[in-house]
Amino acid sequence: MTLKKITNFRSLGGYQNAHGQMVKDGLIFRSGQLFELEDDQSHYLGQTLGIKHIVDMRSDDERTEFPDTVWEGADYAVLDILKDATTNNASLGRMITEKGNVHENMLATYEQLALSDSAKTGYRQFIQGLLRPNEPTIFHCFAGKDRTGVGAALILKILDVSEEDIMTDYLQTNAERTVANEEILAGLKERGFTDQQLKSIGEALKVDADYLRRYFQVIDQQFGSFRQYLREGLKLSAGEIAQFRDLYLQK
Repeated sequence: MTLKKITNFRSLGGYQNAHGQMVKDGLIFRSGQLFELEDDQSHYLGQTLGIKHIVDMRSDDERTEFPDTVWEGADYAVLDILKDATTNNASLGRMITEKGNVHENMLATYEQLALSDSAKTGYRQFIQGLLRPNEPTIFHCFAGKDRTGVGAALILKILDVSEEDIMTDYLQTNAERTVANEEILAGLKERGFTDQQLKSIGEALKVDADYLRRYFQVIDQQFGSFRQYLREGLKLSAGEIAQFRDLYLQK
């Protein structure tokens, strides 16, 4: 039997950084939500890949409606990245109900991903939680595109991966989510959503280079540099950053 693909799932390994070092493969994975995984999918994640840690970046409502499948031997942690954000278009519910310009709403969400207290606390705890040798981790949100996309970009940026490769990984979500997005839109069409509503939701289900650029622009504007953001925004020590690089870059 062919393993059914897990939506928006991939490793962050294999990228080469500015110093010629490779990001270790098989240690950090990103995906969409892990709702109702099939047995063979759980076996693949838990046994084949040996993933020991699940990090769920979703809200209370999302976790209640779509609880994660947690396999034996894995621990499960919640980091509600946008808990106290004033704007959150990263969940399906807000994509459906939020009015206004989708592009502008998403840019505002990415500003919250840079500046809200829950995002800064959550991403700090996320990076600190990864300071474990040889213990594979998977992290996700609803679609694995915004909260997860920023988390992945943060990891790769700390590891000195190029902006081009960071953006390539970020935009890969649009290809990875093609089938899942079509299924969501088909279901909403059956529920009577208008063509205009479906167009807006379809746009919100995709990532745009402008969104991730806005995240890094806000960081530069508010903190002066990415390094200052790590130190002052996320409150990560130089020792923690050095340890992170030591764990996830090949010598």
